[in-house]
Amino acid sequence: MELNLFAEILLLLLISVFLIALFRRLKLAPILAYLVAGVIAGPSVINILSDAKEISFVGELGIVFLLFSLGLEFSFPRLIAMRHMVFGVGCGQVVLTLLVILAICLFSGYDWQAALVVSCAIALSSTAIVIKQLTENGKLQNKRGQLAVSILLFQDLAVVPMLIALPIIAGGSDADLASSLLAALINGLLVFVLLIAVGKWLLPRIFNEIAQARSDELFVLTTILVALLTAAITHLFGLSMALGAFLAGMMLGESQYKHQLEADIRPFRDILMGLFFISVGMQLDIALVWASVHWLVFIVVIVLALKVFLIQLVARFFKQNKTDAWASGIMLCQMGEFGFVIAALALEHTLIDKHLASMLIGVGVVSMAITPYLVNRASLFAQFLARQSLVDAKPDNSNEHSNLSNHVIICGFGRVGQIVSRFLKLESIPYVALDVDPTRIHEAKAAYEPVHFGDARKIEILKSVNIHAARLVIIAFDDIAKALVVIDLVKKHAPAAKILVRTRTDDNLQQLFAAGADEVIPETLEGSLMLVSHVMLHSGVPVKRIFGRVRRERKNHYNGLHGFYRGDSYKQNEREIEYLHAVTLTERAFAVGLKLNELDLPLRRVEVTGIRRGDKEIINPDPDIALEAQDVVIILGVPRRVERAERYLLEGA
Repeated sequence: MELNLFAEILLLLLISVFLIALFRRLKLAPILAYLVAGVIAGPSVINILSDAKEISFVGELGIVFLLFSLGLEFSFPRLIAMRHMVFGVGCGQVVLTLLVILAICLFSGYDWQAALVVSCAIALSSTAIVIKQLTENGKLQNKRGQLAVSILLFQDLAVVPMLIALPIIAGGSDADLASSLLAALINGLLVFVLLIAVGKWLLPRIFNEIAQARSDELFVLTTILVALLTAAITHLFGLSMALGAFLAGMMLGESQYKHQLEADIRPFRDILMGLFFISVGMQLDIALVWASVHWLVFIVVIVLALKVFLIQLVARFFKQNKTDAWASGIMLCQMGEFGFVIAALALEHTLIDKHLASMLIGVGVVSMAITPYLVNRASLFAQFLARQSLVDAKPDNSNEHSNLSNHVIICGFGRVGQIVSRFLKLESIPYVALDVDPTRIHEAKAAYEPVHFGDARKIEILKSVNIHAARLVIIAFDDIAKALVVIDLVKKHAPAAKILVRTRTDDNLQQLFAAGADEVIPETLEGSLMLVSHVMLHSGVPVKRIFGRVRRERKNHYNGLHGFYRGDSYKQNEREIEYLHAVTLTERAFAVGLKLNELDLPLRRVEVTGIRRGDKEIINPDPDIALEAQDVVIILGVPRRVERAERYLLEGA
């Protein structure tokens, strides 16, 4: 069907938006939605794109931004602290899986190039899906979660040489393959040294100047320019563009601008990656896959079973717990998103044919679709495979709050929610918090805070935290529309629970009271009341009279505080705001065995506010306390100092 370019793009966007919304409802990864959109838009179904190569080219930029983001997340302190698991279990898993799959493919009659492509694609797992599920389930910091993360970290590192090697293998004959790889290695070392030097001495100064200009547009444009420019440099040396982007991200990942860079690049990365996966889906030949659907199912079963067995075998070889080894294998048995990247790259360089590419994509789609189910039930399956008692075993997604009663529910775990939680903890009042920020949840769960991913506007989420038995619901986020929905749900399903709402101003005070809120606390006016109370106290006004005046203002809904001159608001530089961060000490961390007063953390201008040791939480720990392996140390400071302190705790000076 012939359509103009605008209509083609519009129809493609319509298909993508619909499928992403549908897949989110089904709790499936957005990657799968893009792949299905590509299948529908491709020649196998309605063939709406007249020039798919242009979409594919633009989509390849998504790989550049993905590797740039991967470099930003690459942490030398984390790698060094987990080096025994990363370079032990992780390396062993990749190498063993590569060899076994390579042998199977060669035995099945494939040439060595195609066999290498298949083994590289299958050896990798889905970092995005597994990390997301572990974070939501609060399993990221336990032993099996750390084991899975270590394997994924090495897999991410292994992607870079794979992406470099495949075009070289496709470009030369078997005779000069060794010389081509040697030349690529030399070029890679030159590029590495060049970009290390630029990243260490030039990029931080550039971004310092950009940050002082206080221009969001300039910061974003500079970030995009750096990612694309480093990709172009490696391309000029005959290497993969992804390598340059990864190295640039890795250098900037050690800077104080890491989080801002990641936030700026994410929208471009997600959109371009979506286009890339659409282009991959367009290469899936439905007719070929349907004709071989029985083989597809068979291969998926074999791949899942084989990877589970191999991962647990390597983990057991490196002295990991039997149940943890099986659980890690179950969580990482799928094919990952980089498997699609390798399949697309190999097809582009004719290392594999279209039928094999379609089968690889099909295996990836099916295995990734069932990954959330496997991750959620990994512990249960692992206990069965390890032949442990199942009497006390429960699925990972069981409701851990089913016994909560007379507790407090905090909706929104930002600054206000966290301050409330600290005082509840001091008084031993049970509470649970809900939030939709994955980074915040990851940080809080690392410190074993009872916070969970979930939208408080959904009754299923409220029921999961036992809303019917709660004594108090605190709405700590500043969004009136969302607050009204939550109030309505609480009134319907837990009429006995009191509702406290925090707002920034009192603009919607009457509306919130009318909806059913028991108390509304406008923080701006409450701050003014506290200031006035101190002013009157220091001016000699009796305390009883002060309390009476404050009480009357609250009773009159702050009517006496209205009528003031408005001015331009001042936004504080968020890089100077202190925040909490949890650091898990591994067995070989520098700080293990040392006392707090033996560490120079005060000189680094950070504060240790607590230590989590097993099921015990130590608040404001004594300076003479000695740190132990698996301790979770909660430190307080501004971002750049917190990152330096984490590196010091794990590595030393």
